[in-house]
Amino acid sequence: MSLQNRNTLWGSVIADELAKAGVNAVCLAPGSRCTPLTVALADHDAIETYSHLDERSAAFFALGRAKRTGIPTPLVCTSGTAAANFHPAVIESHQSRVPMLLLTADRPRVLQDSGANQTIDQEKLYGDAVRAYRTLPEPDADDRKLRSLRTAIARAVGTTMGVEPGPVHLNVPFEKPLEPVPTDDVPEDFAEEYPRAVYGRDGPFVTVTGGEPALDFDANDVRALMKSIETAHRGLIVTGPESDLTTNALSRLADATDFPVLADPLSGHRFGTHVERVLVCGGYDSYLAAFDHDPDVVLRFGASPTSKTLRQYLRDSGARQFVVDPAGGWREASFTATDLVSADPTRLADALAQRVETTHAGTEWYSRFEQAEQDYWSFIERDATLFEGGLVYDVTTLTPDPSTLFVSNSMPVRDLDRFGPPRSAAITTFGNRGASGIDGITSTALGVKSASDEEPLVLVTGDIAYYHDMNGLLAVSRCDVDVTIVLVNNDGGGIFHLLPIEEFDPPFTEYFNTPHNLDFESTGDLYGLDFERCESREAFRAAYRKSIEGEGTQVIEVCVDGQESHRHRDSLHEKVCEMTEQ
Repeated sequence: MSLQNRNTLWGSVIADELAKAGVNAVCLAPGSRCTPLTVALADHDAIETYSHLDERSAAFFALGRAKRTGIPTPLVCTSGTAAANFHPAVIESHQSRVPMLLLTADRPRVLQDSGANQTIDQEKLYGDAVRAYRTLPEPDADDRKLRSLRTAIARAVGTTMGVEPGPVHLNVPFEKPLEPVPTDDVPEDFAEEYPRAVYGRDGPFVTVTGGEPALDFDANDVRALMKSIETAHRGLIVTGPESDLTTNALSRLADATDFPVLADPLSGHRFGTHVERVLVCGGYDSYLAAFDHDPDVVLRFGASPTSKTLRQYLRDSGARQFVVDPAGGWREASFTATDLVSADPTRLADALAQRVETTHAGTEWYSRFEQAEQDYWSFIERDATLFEGGLVYDVTTLTPDPSTLFVSNSMPVRDLDRFGPPRSAAITTFGNRGASGIDGITSTALGVKSASDEEPLVLVTGDIAYYHDMNGLLAVSRCDVDVTIVLVNNDGGGIFHLLPIEEFDPPFTEYFNTPHNLDFESTGDLYGLDFERCESREAFRAAYRKSIEGEGTQVIEVCVDGQESHRHRDSLHEKVCEMTEQ
């Protein structure tokens, strides 16, 4: 514990309390005003530090670690615009319910509104995107203030992992001196006189115990839920991103109800050994458009599904839809769901599986999905065209067991949804679907990898997302992480071909599709990566297998025509619908 001055004491107490609250890693961005925090965290034996030169990349890296671990990786930065650069990741953390703790150093209050250098208004900088905000007291060798500081840190960590996980912002003002130089503002006997304030307790200063919402199964509305399931003729289980539902609980519920499972690729349910005993569907984004029967009951877990086809199918079905959310949040933008169930998804699924006695889920209904899945994936497997969806299909089928797969927004996540077949393999998938931005994709993926070094990580990203976060590639060497990056380069972003504005050119090419004509091969030399460009699916498959089996970080670029890829998707979709209608 450093007692050279009140700032070092303050920083040391914060670092100590973070470690006792369960934090084992932090992301540090260089700066002057955050010196007391940086020094204290770098010196703490129980905390691993990741240094990032770019605050935006640092924040997304921390987001990625928390996605994997469920524990916040606190962010530390200096005052001014450094803190503002955390904001995109804060929004993603808020929207996707990922723990995050921000420690933004600040000038003391006396310098606010004075024109002092690098001084901005950091009060509630992130608005309503944070679960909690507080400006900490200015450092002082005071028993009560230090106990207050420890309490604030312990509570902040607990809040990030609450029923609705998300970001917490602590603004930390410091007056000079910022370096660990001796001063007379900490009495020599202070630690001896106030050991609880200086050294804390054996564990967290305040233990935060979170509750889980549960249902009363004797209540009338819960009985109605059970009756709807038991009398259903055509039931569905839909699991969206961040479903908070274990695969074991899902399997038990599916077995008890005989409901097919439509699993979003980011739900955690598209891949795993449970697909051997549960009907997990992944091709619905195409064939549902041709289904001539609607469900009568739908159990929905997680955020809104990636698939527009699925969302529209549920919107138009007229089914009784139960949206299950542990925080009681509403994540259903068509506003056609009929019931909101505020309960822990896993506990609810297990309880329903135990209590549901009989169902009338039609064999024909179940068989229709089973046959549609078999026909769809057999059809897709035979297609050898070089297009974006085919590359994602190859990644999904060739990725080893176990592995981690991170997909960018825009077309990669949509292609994974349509062309990523369910597999009995431990493939853990991640994406940033909270706000669905393409900023920070590489950094988030590398953050995920930093917390799971025992298995390979594959990042599938587009050229615009790759360009947006090239700064994040610096973490490959600075943070010692390896990854296989599949760079799908369509020179400007294929998703805009899905918009009606495509028919209007100009302005489509210049202001929407925005071709950049960049050669990304130089990023290999700049960041010390192996870079390979492939011109066929056969070449890509060979390069991909080699990268997965090797060491280091490789970028495998495949250049495709975005418009042609879009046309081929449409052609496949039309053929699938014709096949399904027969």
